[in-house]
Amino acid sequence: MKNALIKKIHDKTAVIGIVGLGYVGLPLMLRFAEVGYQVLGFDIDQDKVDALMAGRSYIEHIGADSIAEARERGFEATTDFSRAPEADTLILCVPTPLNKYREPDLSFVLDTMDSLVPYLREGQLVSLESTTYPGTTDEELLPRIESRGFTVGDDAFLVYSPEREDPGNPNFTTRTIPKVCGGYTPACQEVGVALYSAVIDQVVPVSSTRAAEMTKLLENIHRAVNIGLVNEMKIVADKMDIDIHEVIRAAATKPFGFVPYYPGPGLGGHCIPIDPFYLTWKAREYGVNTRFIELAGEVNASMPDYVVGKVAAALNARKKAINGSKILVLGIAYKKNVDDMRESPSVFLMEKLRDLGAEVAYSDPHVPVFPKMREHHFDLSSVALTADSIASFDCVLLATDHDKFDYVMIKEQAQLIVDSRGKYLDAAGNVVRA
Repeated sequence: MKNALIKKIHDKTAVIGIVGLGYVGLPLMLRFAEVGYQVLGFDIDQDKVDALMAGRSYIEHIGADSIAEARERGFEATTDFSRAPEADTLILCVPTPLNKYREPDLSFVLDTMDSLVPYLREGQLVSLESTTYPGTTDEELLPRIESRGFTVGDDAFLVYSPEREDPGNPNFTTRTIPKVCGGYTPACQEVGVALYSAVIDQVVPVSSTRAAEMTKLLENIHRAVNIGLVNEMKIVADKMDIDIHEVIRAAATKPFGFVPYYPGPGLGGHCIPIDPFYLTWKAREYGVNTRFIELAGEVNASMPDYVVGKVAAALNARKKAINGSKILVLGIAYKKNVDDMRESPSVFLMEKLRDLGAEVAYSDPHVPVFPKMREHHFDLSSVALTADSIASFDCVLLATDHDKFDYVMIKEQAQLIVDSRGKYLDAAGNVVRA
């Protein structure tokens, strides 16, 4: 079974099944199609499937021409999971959010796997790419595959290979970002490495699925902890009337031993605000308290309140209250130059300001209409930035520093700017750092 599947991968007769066609699954689909594989995509969202089948993209940094080219090469999308036997590999790229108690929500992974199980066949590889706690692959996916009577490592194969997409980053692509891969057995590992080596320049094998799961968490916890540190440093520096961004720029000139991280209004995206809590939750099963990780989480989670406090103080200094003030939030994507709204701190800022009585609007060239979100609701469209529109607001809150903003014009016209990204080097006059 193993050798037959590896041969199909090598000669590109293997059909690649990708389950979940979002920010992770869609670039992966494009890469497999680009090198000549037939790709079958699965998603539960009929609108997404219809868009892809029509050659349209619903992600800003992925062009419609790329989707159209993949369609010409044979890519097909479907909501019909009964077609899973057509695929030789099933790569799961589905969300792993937190529930309202800040605990792992594996419902997307488990529901997806349960939908696939009746259609699994001998000789298939299942690869999980969704970020999760160590043990998920062998504790949750393995028994489901074995329930079909398969012996994993002999007539079915299972790996964990965490996604490392960075939406909107022009310096790295799916092909050039090294890919970690851990197999449940050595045979699984061999198949997984063969699969990803066909489309990724460098595959990094690790000893187990659990090692691969922990690798992904370490990468993002490293970032979360260091961002928490610099956010705390920001507060201290502000009390001392020191520009933390100047300090970071100076420290970054050291050619060894220092990596610059930058403060902001809170953590956003699908990884950094979420992944640390997957490990803290699982660690409790082993009687371990992850105090360092949890402290960083507390600091980062407090940043929206800190920024709102700076807005309140800045307005108060101008004899205004948040209640009744018109506040324009600049940028509502979670990071610059993308349309990705997942866990965006801007949304939490907007909700907190609204709850305090502000009249909230936003401007984001990448998000023309506030999207439908599971937990956040605003009936708003992006405000066009003109001299008159900017001047009409009591406060402009810079939350996401998109390159498309005209920062000179904004500074010239705004009554007050609260800058949570350190975009303005001179925090004086109408600019207040947050």
